[in-house]
Order: sequence, then C-alpha cells, then structure tokens
Amino acid sequence: MVKLFSVLLVILLCLGSSQSSAALNSVFMSDVTNAQTPKGVAEQRKTLYQLLGRLPDRQRPITVKLVSREETKDLITEKLLLDLNGLEMVPAFFTIPKKVTGKVPVVLFNHSHFGQYAVGKNEFVKGRPEMQSPPYALALARAGFAGLCLDSWGFGERSGRPELEIFKEMLWKGQVMWGMMVYDNLRALDYLETRPEIDAKRIATVGMSMGSTMAWWLAALDERIKVTVDLNCLTDFQTLLEEKGLDRHGIYYYVPDLLNHFTTSQINALIVPRPHFGLAGSLDPLTPLKGLQKIDENLKKAYANAGVPQAWQLKIYPVGHLETAQMRQDIMAFLKKWL
Repeated sequence: MVKLFSVLLVILLCLGSSQSSAALNSVFMSDVTNAQTPKGVAEQRKTLYQLLGRLPDRQRPITVKLVSREETKDLITEKLLLDLNGLEMVPAFFTIPKKVTGKVPVVLFNHSHFGQYAVGKNEFVKGRPEMQSPPYALALARAGFAGLCLDSWGFGERSGRPELEIFKEMLWKGQVMWGMMVYDNLRALDYLETRPEIDAKRIATVGMSMGSTMAWWLAALDERIKVTVDLNCLTDFQTLLEEKGLDRHGIYYYVPDLLNHFTTSQINALIVPRPHFGLAGSLDPLTPLKGLQKIDENLKKAYANAGVPQAWQLKIYPVGHLETAQMRQDIMAFLKKWL
C-alpha cells in the first residue's frame, strides 16, 4: 500500500495544486477508511513508528530519582530525573491532587516551543504568557487529575545545546529528533503505569503548539492514551506546502519520508475511536484554515464510520497562536466529560 500511495502522490502532484488537493484528499480518505481494521491500524502504527529513525530499545528498564517534593493546599509536585532512553537523564514534574482517594486519572502534558528553550516543563507548573492561568498542573489537580510533563530534547534542563546542532548530530546517527522526542514520551507512559496512584485505564494527553503535535502523534501510536487534546498545531502538511509555510515550524518538526506514507489526517485517524478534541485559531499561521477544514472533514467521516461521531471535535476560535479563557474552559470540560 505504501508503494502504491507514493506513486499516486507523485502523479497527483503533477495535476496542479487545486485539482491535486481534491484528488489527494479522496485518496487519503480511502486509505484512512481502509486502515480502520485491527490489522490495518497495527500496520499503520508500525510504519509510522519506523519513520522515527533509530530509537532506543522500547523494553529497556526505566529508573527514576526523586529530586524534590513540594506540597501546597491543592497539589503535590515531585521533581524527577528519569532514565528513559539510556542517553541522557530526563527531568520531569509529576503532580497529583493533595487530597486523593483511590487511583486518579492522569494527563501526560506536552510543553510548547515558542523558541524559548529554557522554559520546557516549567510551562506545566509555572505557566507562560501565551497561556491561561492557572498553569495546567494546578488546573488539572483542582479537577482531580494527576499530571506528568518532561523536558523535551533541547528544552528546560536539557537546553544546553542548540536545537539545530542536536538535529544535525542525530541525523548523522540515523536518528530523527522528533522520533527521539516521541520515544521519551512513549516511555513516560510506561513510567506512569508503575505509579500506584494512577488509574492506567484513564490516561489523557494535552499540549499546545509543539506539545499539540506531540499529543496527536502519541495518541496515534499508543492506545493507552484514552483522550487527546491538541491546542494550536493540528497542521495539514499538504496545505502548509501549498502555502509555502514550512519555515513557520521548527526543524524538530520534520520527519524524513513522512509525506510518502502519511497525511495529517491519516496519522490522526489512528486515534479513532478514542475521544479527540482539536482547538485552533483562525488567525494562526501555523495551522492554515484550509488545512484545518480538510482534517475536520476527514476525521468527521472516520469517526462516523466508527460509530462515534461525538468523540471528535474541532473548534476554531478568532485568535492567533495562543490559548484563550474560552479555550481553557472548553479543554477542561472535554477532559471532565471523557476522562
């Protein structure tokens, strides 16, 4: 199927941008529909994971060091050092409501980029100007959810080297920077399953911007994620190409050979039938409106075919690349409903 799709892609791109876009959308939707068998989904996930380059062993042991533990009236915050990949330690924050009874649901939170490499996981516990208050760690705790957020490669306490330098070195070694980022978060799911406080059947993932992209990639690859919320980065690859917008995203974003195998819709269709909420700004250059409409059309069909049309939702707000109070309210309502 992959070889056939690659040939069709080349042919269709030669038809002209408007005609090829419609034709590609039809082909992509056919592939999305055909993939919705257990065997088809498993094969698609395998292919998607293989595109992420040379990754560490998924079964290697995980070790953890507790660095500090703080308590407030609302939540407990643990700072951790996790050995997830065997290459460098991964600093993380784990948070849990102060008063809990029994096992609690958890949100794997993915921090954003904004070219602010020193922020990283601090976004989760301290917030940032582009996002609403309180920070997500506190908002989730007040709603009864635990949370975990890692410093991604090149960010926070892992920000000693420039992103482009990390990307280049990994490329030489057959690694993909985005793949290494995804790998750490997949292993974070393994770690969460070891926490006695966590209900492993109630795991969600949430993120904004770069974290948004991480959210839908993780959910596409791993069914342990039961609820997905992506904020401000559900970008259609073909539309971004048509609008000559590749420089709007950082170098980390680009996975070799990806477009010969997947569209954004096809990756997100691997989340079906699990609940998925996408939020975007109509004025956000990172997510062209035409592409959002294409993804929405495709995923509405995919979720309808699965018999759960209500589990997919896309809301577009009249803003740019930021989180509004209404967005935060809608996100928390979606988590409370589905998680």
